[in-house]
Amino acid sequence: MDATAYLARIGADADDPLEVLMARHLETVPFENLSIHERDHVPLEDPALVEKVVDRRRGGFCYELNGAFAWLLGELGWDVTRCSARVATPDGLSFPGDHMALIVNGHTLVDVGFGRFAVGPLDLHSRDEQSDRAGVFTVADAPDGELDVFWDGRAQYRLDPRGRSLADFVPMAWWHRTSPTSPFTASLLASRLTPTARVTLSGDQFIETPDDGERSERRLSTDEQLATYRDVFGIALGAVPPALHPRES
Repeated sequence: MDATAYLARIGADADDPLEVLMARHLETVPFENLSIHERDHVPLEDPALVEKVVDRRRGGFCYELNGAFAWLLGELGWDVTRCSARVATPDGLSFPGDHMALIVNGHTLVDVGFGRFAVGPLDLHSRDEQSDRAGVFTVADAPDGELDVFWDGRAQYRLDPRGRSLADFVPMAWWHRTSPTSPFTASLLASRLTPTARVTLSGDQFIETPDDGERSERRLSTDEQLATYRDVFGIALGAVPPALHPRES
């Protein structure tokens, strides 16, 4: 476990400000669920998460990405707290531990594991609008000391600022990896930021969402999917794995 190797993986320097470290991570380490469909269980432990991101040059979902990034920030001297969040859905808030986010230095929200979200840090003490490359974010007080995070007026999740350990997220990580009703088991997904857009491969659909411009989609053949995983996301696959729990259309 070497912070120098991690920094090289994301193309950053140890003295870079937090917003630069976040942007470099989001641009180089994809949000992806391929390990779930490959039945590749990665334990929620610092060595395993760092090995996956740095040595295997893979991405992951929230527990893996924010877990690994928390380790890096800690090695660089930042004060990092792992926190539980409940995601906002059309049916209300999800379960505690459904998402893991980070609080840095006691008041700054950092999240490199939520897919499309803020590219930079957010001040949890501020109740003003906070402009970000992705849009406008706001933070509001919620019951029991929790905090609601909004993006362009739409609720994203409710954050519990109390510190958690990686082990606290093991049950929900297991659920997300195995449940037929998990959003991660129905189809394959890989997504990352570029300097001007977000690119996503969802199933066989390649989606490009420019910062300034119109979203485009096109269907890819199996060979094109493999090439896109390799060339766009840095993931070399021998074959596209079948979905763990495909849902009927």
